[in-house]
Amino acid sequence: MEYIIYFIITIGVLVFVHEFGHFAAAKISKMRVDVFAIGFGKRLFGWNKLTGFTFGDLPKDFDTQGNTDYRLSLLPLGGYVKIAGMVDESFDTQFADKEPQPYEFRSKPTFQKLFVITAGVMMNLTLTLGVFWGINFFKGKQIFKSTTISRIVNNSFADKAGFQSYDKILSINNNPIKNWDDIFNYLFVSNVSKNASVIVERNGKNVELNIPRSLLTESSHEGILLFPYPTQPIIQDVLKNSPADSAGIKSGDIFLFINGTPVNDQQQVVDVISTHKGENISLIYLRGQDTLKTFVRPGADGKIGIIITNTYTGDYEYKTYGAAGSLVQAVKNIGQYTYLTLSMLKNVITGKIAFNQAFGGPVKIAQYAARSADTGAISFLYFLAMLSLSLAIINILPFPVLDGGHFVIIFLEGIFRKELPVRVKIAIQNTGFVILLLLMAFIIYSDIISL
Repeated sequence: MEYIIYFIITIGVLVFVHEFGHFAAAKISKMRVDVFAIGFGKRLFGWNKLTGFTFGDLPKDFDTQGNTDYRLSLLPLGGYVKIAGMVDESFDTQFADKEPQPYEFRSKPTFQKLFVITAGVMMNLTLTLGVFWGINFFKGKQIFKSTTISRIVNNSFADKAGFQSYDKILSINNNPIKNWDDIFNYLFVSNVSKNASVIVERNGKNVELNIPRSLLTESSHEGILLFPYPTQPIIQDVLKNSPADSAGIKSGDIFLFINGTPVNDQQQVVDVISTHKGENISLIYLRGQDTLKTFVRPGADGKIGIIITNTYTGDYEYKTYGAAGSLVQAVKNIGQYTYLTLSMLKNVITGKIAFNQAFGGPVKIAQYAARSADTGAISFLYFLAMLSLSLAIINILPFPVLDGGHFVIIFLEGIFRKELPVRVKIAIQNTGFVILLLLMAFIIYSDIISL
C-alpha cells in the first residue's frame, strides 16, 4: 500500500506538471482544449463547465463547446491534453473532414505549434530546476571531505579501471583533488570526452592510472564508480517475512558489528552472513541515535532478506548558496544528470547495457519513491526531480507518440509548408503507440520478475 501511495503521488505530480505545460501553452496560443486527462482509457470521473462533476464516460457526441473536460482515467501511466484539430493520443479524427477553425491546432502557425508541443518538456525541466534550486538554496550541498576510496569489489568498474581499496586520489587530469565533489566533477562532468589520468597515493607511493572514457561512460549505469571512505553498511530495504524482518531489522538501520566483529562496508556484511548459513548470528546496529542488538538466522541460501549499501560516515561540510548561486548550481546539476542519462541511453542502443537494467517501470518507480520518502522529504523531492528530468529527456526523443515525434512532424510540415494527411499521422501514432505499449509491458514484466 505504501508503494502504491507514493507511486500515485509521484506519477500524479509528474503527469500533471507535464500536461499542464501543454494545456497552458495551448490556452496562451488561443487553441481550444477539449480534454485535460490524468491517465489513459476509460473516463472514471471528471468535471467540466457544462455538466459539472460526473462519473463515467461522456456521450460520444458530446460537444464541450470550448469548455475543457478535466478527467481522471483508468490507466494511471500517463496523461494527455486533447487539443482541437490535432492528431494525438485520443486518436480523434472527426475534425479531418471539416474546414479548419481559427481555434484549432492545425490553423495555427508553426512556431505556436512547436511552442505547445514542447511546453510539457519545458514544464518538467522547470520542475527539476525548481527542486534543485530549492535544495541548493535551503539545504545547501553536502560535500564529503574525503578523497580516499572505500573497498573495491572484484570485477567492478572501479577494479577494471585500476583502482584498489583505500587509494587516495591526489589529482585527475592535473587538477588537484580537495574533496569528493572534485572527484565526481573531474571524472564525469568537466571531462566528458577525454580519457582520465588519475594520480593516486597507494602504500606511500604515487601511482598513475589511465582510464579510458569508454569505461567511465559504461560505468554510469551502475550509478557510481567509486565510494568515499570511511563507510558503514546501511539497510535500504527489508523483504517482508524474511529472517531480517522477523529479527526486527528496518530500512535505514546501520550495521556496526556482526558476531562481535566490526563491519565497515556492505561486502563485509555479505561475506559474513553468507558463511553462516542456518546459524544464529548477533547483530549490533544503529537506528537513529539508538544502538540496538538482535539475532538473525540466515537461510540455506546464506541470505537474510535485505538490500544493503554503504553510507559515508566521515567528515563533511555544507556549502551554501545565495539565490543566484543556487540557480547556477541547479543548472549544473541538470547538465550533469542529462549527460549521465544520455550516456546510459547510448549504452542501451549500442547493446552495452540491457534495456531492463537501464529503465524501470511503475513497480521500480513505486519502490524507489517509497524508499526515498522513508529517508526524508529532501530525498523524495530529489528523486521526483530526477524522474522529471528523465521524463523530459525521454519525451523529447524523436519517437512517434512522444512529444519529440510530434515536434519532428510539425517542423517538417513548417519547412515544406504542407501538412501530412491525417491518415498518415494516425498510422504513425498507432505504430508508435503499439511499440510503446510493448516496451511498457516488457518493463513491467522485468520489474515483476526482479522482485
